[in-house]
Amino acid sequence: MATNGHKRKLTVRLCGPRGFCAGVDRAIQIVVLALKKYGAPVYVRHEIVHNRYVVEGLQERGAIFIEELNEIPDTHRDRPVVFSAHGVPKSVPADAENRNLFYLDATCPLVSKVHKQAMRHQRLGRHVLLVGHAGHPEVIGTMGQLPEGTVSLIETVEDAERFSPPEGMELGYVTQTTLSVEDTADIIRALEKRLPTLRAPSAESICYATTNRQEAVKEAAPGADLFLVVGAPNSSNSRRLVEVAERAGARRALLVQRASEIPWAEIGEIAVLGLSAGASAPEIIVDEIIDAFAERYDVTVDLAITAEERENFPVMRPLRDVELTKSDMAFVNGVS
Repeated sequence: MATNGHKRKLTVRLCGPRGFCAGVDRAIQIVVLALKKYGAPVYVRHEIVHNRYVVEGLQERGAIFIEELNEIPDTHRDRPVVFSAHGVPKSVPADAENRNLFYLDATCPLVSKVHKQAMRHQRLGRHVLLVGHAGHPEVIGTMGQLPEGTVSLIETVEDAERFSPPEGMELGYVTQTTLSVEDTADIIRALEKRLPTLRAPSAESICYATTNRQEAVKEAAPGADLFLVVGAPNSSNSRRLVEVAERAGARRALLVQRASEIPWAEIGEIAVLGLSAGASAPEIIVDEIIDAFAERYDVTVDLAITAEERENFPVMRPLRDVELTKSDMAFVNGVS
């Protein structure tokens, strides 16, 4: 990292867009605003977004994270519960209503759009194919919008080639919002080749933020000695960015949650570092990683910007009268 007392030069190709998307920003806002309006504790079903820094920051403010509604004590049934940005099956709000719980649904509007597309297919008499990853909260939520037996999960091209459609039924598909654009296109091509009457959703399912972040990584990855993606291991969109970086020409790509996870001893000699962040990763960690490299290298930052994002998803009406402090806004925006 240094020669003769001098730091080696390192070019950091910093991707843009990166980090928080509008859906993540809205979900975090909802929890912070609920804490301001109703006080602590506010319960959150599942991680509001897949990022440890965000979750721990909300816990410090008074959020309590649970996996199921039955974890809320009877003495706290008057407390708000927030559903995560990934979406939930229809059974979850129904359960909340049966328990007389006050809930706030922070499902990303683009995930809600996929729910509506899937329900429209089913309403028109089509068996629904969901392209996505088994066990992901978004997939569980989308499948949970439909009656049992009316939706089939397709994870791979091999699944598409093996799928046996229900006899006499029309078919329609939707996709998880955080998939690899290229992998998804391959799966859909395989489905359409076998099932020429397969109906597409009325609008693109993969969200703008996923597409934009992948395009920026493709721009920055060629020739990079190392590509780091800031994100959690359970973040689908972050893991896809690692795959995209490797396919686009990065010599090596890694997923890290904090600068402390960078394997300095294994990096070797590098001259070009690619850097991006998944849609649930705050900008403060990107800064932390750049600072960590600047301690060891003579760093120059080059921007790889492929799009400008201006999307903004408003929070629900009951929270719109709450004002946030500068400190709250910095946290919501991922910069503190």
